Order: sequence, then C-alpha cells, then structure tokens
Amino acid sequence: MQPRPCPNQPPSVYAPRPCRLLSVTDLTPQEKLFRLQLHDGEELGHLPGQFVQVSVPGLTEAPISVASSPDRHGAFDLGVRRAGRLTTALHALRPGALLGIRGPFGRPFQLDALAGKDLLLIAGGCGLAPLRSLLQYCEDHRDRFGVLHLLYGARSPADLMFKEDLQEWQQGECFDCRVTVDQVPATGCYDGATGLVTGLLGDLDLMPHRTVAVLVGPPPMYRPLLEVLERKGIAKTSIMLSLERMMRCGIGKCGHCSIEHLLCCQDGPVFWLPEIEYLRGAL
Repeated sequence: MQPRPCPNQPPSVYAPRPCRLLSVTDLTPQEKLFRLQLHDGEELGHLPGQFVQVSVPGLTEAPISVASSPDRHGAFDLGVRRAGRLTTALHALRPGALLGIRGPFGRPFQLDALAGKDLLLIAGGCGLAPLRSLLQYCEDHRDRFGVLHLLYGARSPADLMFKEDLQEWQQGECFDCRVTVDQVPATGCYDGATGLVTGLLGDLDLMPHRTVAVLVGPPPMYRPLLEVLERKGIAKTSIMLSLERMMRCGIGKCGHCSIEHLLCCQDGPVFWLPEIEYLRGAL
C-alpha cells in the first residue's frame, strides 16, 4: 500500500497518494486511456496542461499528462503510451488496481490569457491527450472563448486517438475540428484528409490579431508549424507550446528536464514561444 498523507494536511510532493484504477479503454494499438480516482475521494486539483507522476508498486515513476478537464469531477483521465517498463506494466493493469499519484505538477495553459480569444488548438500524435484537458475545459466554458479551431494529425488512421471524441467535435458546434493522417495503408479504409497537419492551416480563415495558437505534439512538428503560423500573421507572443521532456522528479530537484536555465517540470511544460525560441534544445 502506498503511504497516505496525514489528515487535514496538504499532500506531500514527495509521497504518492493512493489512487484506484476505475476503467481502461483502448485508444490505439500503443495507447490506452486510464480513468482514475484518488483513494481518499478528493479531487486531483489540476489545471489543463499539468501532469502527474504515476507509480506502480515495485517499479519507478513516469510523468503522464492529465487528459481531462478539472471541471469534470469524481475522476480524472490519463492517456498512456506503452514505451517502457512502467508504461508496459500500466497497460497490463485491470480496473480495481491501486497506483500511486504525485502531483499535479507544472505550469498549465494560461487560461486567463486565452479568455476572450479565438483559439487555434493544434495537436500531433499522442499530443491530443494533454490537449484534451484544455479541449474539455473549452467545452465546459464555451462562453469564455471566441472561435475554436482544432487541428489534429496522426501517422495513420489506426494512430488516431480519442476517435469518439473527434467524431463528436467534428459533428458538434463547439469546434471547427479538422483531422488528417500522414499516410493510409494500402489495405486501409479511410476517407478523411491525408497529409501533414500543417496542410490543415492552408485555407483556415483566422483573425490573427485576436488568435492564440496552442501547440502540443512531438518536437519535429513545431518548427514547420511555426513557419506557417508566421505566414498566417500569428504573433510569436500569441503562441503557446507544451514541451516533452523526461521529468523524473516533477519538483525541480533532479535536473533531467532542464532546457538551459529552465526546468520543464516547473517553468513548463507549457511555455510561450518567446520564452524558449532561442534556447538550445528547446525546439
């Protein structure tokens, strides 16, 4: 059993809180969605864009972004890609299993800066998981934002995450949702757009002076997108990015996630472009 915090005291950033696995859903051949609930019944208390450190008894920890809005109470979601020992162990778990959770950690999406703006939300690959927390927040508070564009690109149709959500977003009125895949197998059955996610920006009608772009995805996606956004007239000060790094401790002690003088786990993982544009290894 994982250690529990003392009554009437805030949870320690060092001690995992017990957390029960409520359900597991397949997203792609490599990713699963985990719905979790803290053992003491408390809310996680996260903001969109933050992450938690997840531990399995007998193994180490891994940083996982929260994939649900803080306003959807009672449980929270994590999208987990199978990539190493711990995530492989997570994929083998069944509902009812106990995990350890530390956090939430990190700098979230700056919601005050997004309020009243048109949002251009762009995700690539498994980047849709951390962006989903902001997408759900926008759904829950639709009156706080202007036009909402969602662009999502994946490697193939099989790699598209949150297919049911995507279908709802495409059919609903909340988002202008556009999806593309890099390639379709010869034996595949897919009638959607193909090509890189940058191609979805071509005919997009934007008002640059009132648009904030939010980018979440693999590092190679960012520079091509930034070039297109510049041509679209989006100011660098209106571009927000979430960076992927190995955040081993989550509290700025180990230095594994450093980007020159910044720590991704504390100063990020969400940054404004001017904060990191010229830092070595950031983009």
